[in-house]
Amino acid sequence: MTLGAWASVFVVSAGALVLAGIYLARAGDEIATVTGVGGLLVGGILLAGATSLPEVATDVTAVLEGAPSLAVGDLFGSSMANMAILAVIDLVGRRHVLPAIELAHAQIGSIAMALTALAVIGVATPVGLAIGWIGMDTLVVGIAYVTAIVWVRRSRAERARNGTGPELTRQTLRPTGWGVRGADGAGLRSALLRFGLAAAGVVVSAPLVAIAAKGLAEEAAIGQTAIGTSLVAVATSLPELVASLAAVRIGAHDLAVGNLFGSNALNMGILLVIDIAYVEGPLLSSVMSASAIVAGVGALLLMALAIAIVVGGTETRIRRLEPDAVLLLAAYVGCLAAVWFTST
Repeated sequence: MTLGAWASVFVVSAGALVLAGIYLARAGDEIATVTGVGGLLVGGILLAGATSLPEVATDVTAVLEGAPSLAVGDLFGSSMANMAILAVIDLVGRRHVLPAIELAHAQIGSIAMALTALAVIGVATPVGLAIGWIGMDTLVVGIAYVTAIVWVRRSRAERARNGTGPELTRQTLRPTGWGVRGADGAGLRSALLRFGLAAAGVVVSAPLVAIAAKGLAEEAAIGQTAIGTSLVAVATSLPELVASLAAVRIGAHDLAVGNLFGSNALNMGILLVIDIAYVEGPLLSSVMSASAIVAGVGALLLMALAIAIVVGGTETRIRRLEPDAVLLLAAYVGCLAAVWFTST
C-alpha cells in the first residue's frame, strides 16, 4: 500500500477507536453511577481501565505484528499525552484546577514515575533476562504496579480512618455522571450492552490502528517509536481527555487528575500484558531505539513538572492563561520534537 493509503486507514481506524473508547468510558461511568459502586472501583479500576483499553488492544496487536517499538512508544507517548491533558483541563477549567486538588495525587504521580523509570532502565539496559519469553524487567514492573496500588489503597484507607487524610467517599473517586440515563434495571442493562458494544469496537478498530501505524512508519521511513509516541499515543489518549473534561465540568477535579496519573501508572503495568503477547522474547530488550529512551525520559520530565505544579503551583492567571499549564504544554511539544529528532 502507498503512504496515502496507510494514512487513510490510520485516520479512519483511529477515529473509530476514539469514538469506541469514549463510549466505553461513558458506559463504564454510567454503570458505576447506576449501580452505586462508586468509590475506588470507579476511579481506580473501572474508569481508568476503560480509558486504557485502547492502549491494550492497539499495543498487543503491534507486538503481534512484530512492532515492539511501536507498542512501547505508544505507552510512553500516552503517559506524555496524559500530562498534556492535565494542562488542557487546567486551561479550560473555570478555576485553577491543579493547585486546588488533593496533594495525595503526588503519591500516585510519584509511583507512575518510579514505574516509568524501571521501564526506561529496561530499555536502556537490554540484559535479556527472562522467564520463558517474558522479560524479568516487565515482570518486576507488573509486580511493582500491583504492590503499589495495594499500598496506596491501604494507606489511604488508614489515613481516612485516622482522620489524617482525604475521605474515600469524596469527589476524588466518584463517577462523573456524564452518561446517566436512569437508575433502574433497564438502564443498567442498556449501559452494560453499550459497554460491551464499545469494547467490541475497540477490539475491532485497535488492530487496524496498529497495522496502519506500522505501515506509515515503514513507508515514510520514520521510526516506529516516533509514530507510536505521537500519532498512536494521541489517538489512544483521547478517551482520557474526554473523561477528564467531563469530570472537570461537574467540578470533580480530583477525579480528572486521579484518572490521568492512575492511567500513567497503569500504562507501565500494561507492559507485562504486552510482553506476554510478544512471544519473540523479552519486550523491552527488543526495543533497540534511542527514541524510546527519550520518550520515557520525556514522560518522566512531564510527570515531574505536573507533580511540582500540584504541590506548589500558583493561582496566577495572565489574561486567563495559566503559566503552569502553558509550561507543561510547551514541555510536551519539546519532548515530542526530541523523540522525532532521535528517530530520524
